[in-house]
Amino acid sequence: MAAKTKAEKSSRLPVADLRALDVDGLRGKLAETRRELMDARMKHAVAQIERTSDIKALRRQVARVLTILNEKQQRA
Repeated sequence: MAAKTKAEKSSRLPVADLRALDVDGLRGKLAETRRELMDARMKHAVAQIERTSDIKALRRQVARVLTILNEKQQRA
């Protein structure tokens, strides 16, 4: 299985793009990113992941989405 390139990784949006999403869009992005994180952890468990740094990047992306989501919910 070929590794994904940066353009193919949908969950790694810049912060400006995340801030442009509405609350429902952020919730969808959060669910998608958490799914990718779970898949990466499963692949790591069976030694099928080449870059283990992807797990750390996905965890940080989840945190970014949660932070922006909380900010938007507090403003509303």
